Order: sequence, then structure tokens, then C-alpha cells
Amino acid sequence: MKKMDLKLELIVLPVSDVDRARAFYEKAGFRLDVDKAPTGDWRAVHLTPPGSQASIIFGKGLTPAAPGSVQGLYLIVSDIEAAREELLGRGIEVSEVFHDAGGVLFHGHEGGEVTHDLPGQGRLTGRHPEGTSYASYATFSDPDGNGWVLQEITERLPGR
Repeated sequence: MKKMDLKLELIVLPVSDVDRARAFYEKAGFRLDVDKAPTGDWRAVHLTPPGSQASIIFGKGLTPAAPGSVQGLYLIVSDIEAAREELLGRGIEVSEVFHDAGGVLFHGHEGGEVTHDLPGQGRLTGRHPEGTSYASYATFSDPDGNGWVLQEITERLPGR
């Protein structure tokens, strides 16, 4: 039996103002791939984060989801401080770097705040003290509130 070859290709983001969202993502360094509007009722803007094989798409007539309702979109970086500084330099508001008190995968995304009450969870300021991969984060949101998490990975888990 042939093994499935699945790759994440595209994430649909709900936005309220297509031009404002396009400007934000281009400012953040995403590459514009497509901006098409064949009719007045439909428009698709497709962008790709630097170094990524997966992309985002938003526009008019693409999704019934509420603007800002997508949370927990991860961007993987090899140097969390450098990535944060680059985004700040581009005028993007980014949280301070933090790590999780319990050393578990961070998953409290709403507005960049922890939204759960799991034992051992909570933000501690700065990179993980041991520089552990998958353990240091920063968050930011687009103008509609779609939430992104920068996650530092310097060493992949086996099989990745």
C-alpha cells in the first residue's frame, strides 16, 4: 500500500478589509502570489510567509467565517529573538518572547493571552532557559485579530 503524501498548502483567513489585510501581510514580509478579482463579489489574495511551503488566502466571498476568528496559526522560526526583531522593525506589534511554565506546547492564543487553566501552564518571560526546541514563543495578530504564534524550533523531533 502506498503511503499518503499530505502537505498543508493553504489556510483561509477571514478578514473584514481585503486591502488592509494585504498591506499588513506584505508589511510582515509575506510574498504576494496572487490578487485576483474576476467579479465585484469575489476576490482572492494569496500570500506566502518567507521560507514557507504553506500559504494563506483571504478575500471577498471566500469564507463565511467571522473576521478574526482564526487562532493558533504557527510560524516556525530558528531564532525567535531575530524573528521578533524583524517583525518589530517592519512595524508589526509582537508580544515579548516567552516560554511555558510547564514546558508543554503553548496553546492559549486568544488575543495573545493564555485562555486555559491547565496545571503547569503559564507564560514566563524570555526564551526557554535551556533553549529547548518547541518551547519559546511570541504572538501577534493581524488587523482583524487572526492570531499567530512564532515558535522557535532549532532541532526537529524524530521523524519530522
